[in-house]
Amino acid sequence: MMRLELVKRPQRSMLFSALSPFIAFVLTIIAGAIMFALLGVNPLTAFRIYFIEPISQVWQLHELAIKAAPLILIAVGLSVCYKANIWNIGAEGQFILGGIVGSIIPVLFPQFEGPLVLPLMLLFGMIGGAAYAAIPALLKTRFNTNEILTSLMLVYVAQLFLDWLVRGPWRDPQGHGFPQTIQFNDSAILPELLPESGRGNWGFVFALIAAVLIWILMSRMLKGFEVRVLGSSPRAGRFAGFGLSRMVFFAFLLSGALAGLAGISEVSGAIGQLQPVISPGYGFTAIIVAFLGRLNPLGIVAAGLVLALTYLGGEAVQSALGISDKVARVFQGMLLFFVLGCDTLIHYRIRLTGLSAPKLEAAPKLEEAR
Repeated sequence: MMRLELVKRPQRSMLFSALSPFIAFVLTIIAGAIMFALLGVNPLTAFRIYFIEPISQVWQLHELAIKAAPLILIAVGLSVCYKANIWNIGAEGQFILGGIVGSIIPVLFPQFEGPLVLPLMLLFGMIGGAAYAAIPALLKTRFNTNEILTSLMLVYVAQLFLDWLVRGPWRDPQGHGFPQTIQFNDSAILPELLPESGRGNWGFVFALIAAVLIWILMSRMLKGFEVRVLGSSPRAGRFAGFGLSRMVFFAFLLSGALAGLAGISEVSGAIGQLQPVISPGYGFTAIIVAFLGRLNPLGIVAAGLVLALTYLGGEAVQSALGISDKVARVFQGMLLFFVLGCDTLIHYRIRLTGLSAPKLEAAPKLEEAR
């Protein structure tokens, strides 16, 4: 019976490893053209609306930065987890908890104003995200629970908790019954970078700073070396004296803190209050961003801008061509599929294996004849 096997290549091509994200993007464009054609839309027109029009004006570049900031912040944290071979899939929940915990001051203490409000909100947001990420870290180190399942399931807990808060104890009594909190006061709003040209705020600056700091951590510091060693060979890491349990907590807490910072930056910047939904799926899309950026913090910045453009492009084709905004999700899914597919074929080759059944049966008969 014939079957397919993946066999690790003794030496991978450095050229194709570098070109893999670009090859994946080209394949995504080809698949997207086929999708638009099947929807009865001219692919060239669709791509112009999808990729060009959303960034044709200065204010639209601000919108791109707003969308890219949480993707970059979350993906940079996830890259540390994935480099350490720790699979945090629950950044969406950590993003939401960061938004909730960071909103405690402006929602419960609206009379508290001044220059300390915003730094405290950002700090609380990071603490909230890190604390929520500590749950799957504890379950993994204490009970050897699969972190993929626990972190993912906690996303739905966070979403339902946010929905309950804004419809119940935190709902604005003057909001005419709408499920939302009070509007944050001026001290709790993240400042805009260039108010005269667009809404872009300091969240994008936080993302760039985080990317540079994590790049330094991973490439220039002992902790980054520890992450890489434990991720590639846990046994070698143990011989070197590196603790796997400590690394699980470090990676989860760092990733959760950055996701929480992204959450409170989104709530205090782009939204200005808590609502039942504060994320269009940033935590899941950031997984694509991390791999498209090759788990390199600086590459993640470029990948975050590309994926942010898919959100804007999805909204543009929805309004201009009447196509569902789910097209953006389809593009993101195809991009992840092709990125992982290209990486797999670069690291492994496909081999057909199997034995012929008649030859196996002939051996005993030959033995009897003798």
